[in-house]
Amino acid sequence: MRIVWSSPEARALIAAGLSFALAALFYFGMTGYSTLGLMFSGIGLAIILYLLLPPAFKVALTVVLCLGVVLFVAVEIPIIRAASGSGDREAGYVIVLGAAVNGTEPSPTLVNRLETALGFLTEHPSCTAIVSGGQGRGEALSEAEAMSRWLLDHGVAEGRILLEDRSTSTWENLVNSYKLIPDPDTAAVAVVSNEYHLYRAQLMARRLGHSVSTVPATTARPLLMVNYFIREALCVVHFWMFGN
Repeated sequence: MRIVWSSPEARALIAAGLSFALAALFYFGMTGYSTLGLMFSGIGLAIILYLLLPPAFKVALTVVLCLGVVLFVAVEIPIIRAASGSGDREAGYVIVLGAAVNGTEPSPTLVNRLETALGFLTEHPSCTAIVSGGQGRGEALSEAEAMSRWLLDHGVAEGRILLEDRSTSTWENLVNSYKLIPDPDTAAVAVVSNEYHLYRAQLMARRLGHSVSTVPATTARPLLMVNYFIREALCVVHFWMFGN
């Protein structure tokens, strides 16, 4: 296909190039933004396909993309609704869901959760924290241990912290944390996580037969929040399909 550089095709190629450049920036140049990288890769690929495909296939591609957008919006609505949490409720236990640890230091996302958990523990002095998360690749210690150290350094008594250091997923976080609660069927439990994560945490708790209140940790970086809200839609669909 011959391109005249003042034509719509040329502008489409430029747009595709910019999309791929943004994809490379988010995926390879910035930590934690891989979902935005994949999204811009998809946009660039869609533009190229629209240039190359015959008309009938362009119609089919349009239908697929429209259905994908509708599904994405349908999934995002309950995620956004749950992002504000379920209000301040008394809880005997608060499960703090793990996130990445950089060496021995909590990542910014995990710090967001810990700051929120600290505030909740301060406001509910009889509440016990369950810090939940195993040791992943690139982490010098478990997420639970990193969270426990952070809370201890910020004045939380050691007797108020229980460690669950084997989990590798949100599902395991909840399953293993409930094993540490003496009366799991009757205990009032709250879950602390970032706002985008609360809907899925509630779904999983219900699947396990528990009702939890949710406490949102605000993601400090707006662009990172957008990245994770997009990724969370994919995670929710995965949970609907596979159940964990």
